[in-house]
Amino acid sequence: MRVVILGSGRGSNAEAILLAQQAGRLGRANVVAVFSDQPQAGILALGRSFKVRSEFVDPAPFKTKLEGEGEGRFITAVQAAQPDLVVLAGFMRVLKPGFLGAFAGKVINLHPSLLPSFPGLDGIGQAFRRGVKVTGCTVHRVTLDVDGGPILDQAVVRIEASDTLDSLTAKVHAAEHGLLPAVIARLSQGE
Repeated sequence: MRVVILGSGRGSNAEAILLAQQAGRLGRANVVAVFSDQPQAGILALGRSFKVRSEFVDPAPFKTKLEGEGEGRFITAVQAAQPDLVVLAGFMRVLKPGFLGAFAGKVINLHPSLLPSFPGLDGIGQAFRRGVKVTGCTVHRVTLDVDGGPILDQAVVRIEASDTLDSLTAKVHAAEHGLLPAVIARLSQGE
């Protein structure tokens, strides 16, 4: 299964995927490319350090969504990698019908909350401020409904009275780093 990763930041979840692949824990999945909408994103250097094709793709003209010319450039770049699965790992743009249509049923996302609770930006902060006792992370299929696609799996993180936003963030990230590679491995086995 050919996997393309899209990310906008430092790439900690991409690193978890690439480390799982290196350790033989990614099933039949093979990461073939990493693309970012940010020219200096750490995820690009990370991909290169694992000898994976890693490129900036210009997302212009919009800042928060992938539409128009930028969407076209992303579709072209991703299609050239011939992916069976497109993984959003900290990709901070809303995908539109053109991209989702080009890769129908192949796009998954990792979200830092137990969806359907706390969709959108800052899922960890939303859960922390609300005072819930459990939160976690979710891997789901991507649809036009932001953070609303079918859930593939979740990992639960307990919020302790002693937790700060920083300690909770670290716990959720640790859960993400286990969950996302496990879901990719299962999908690569046809589950």
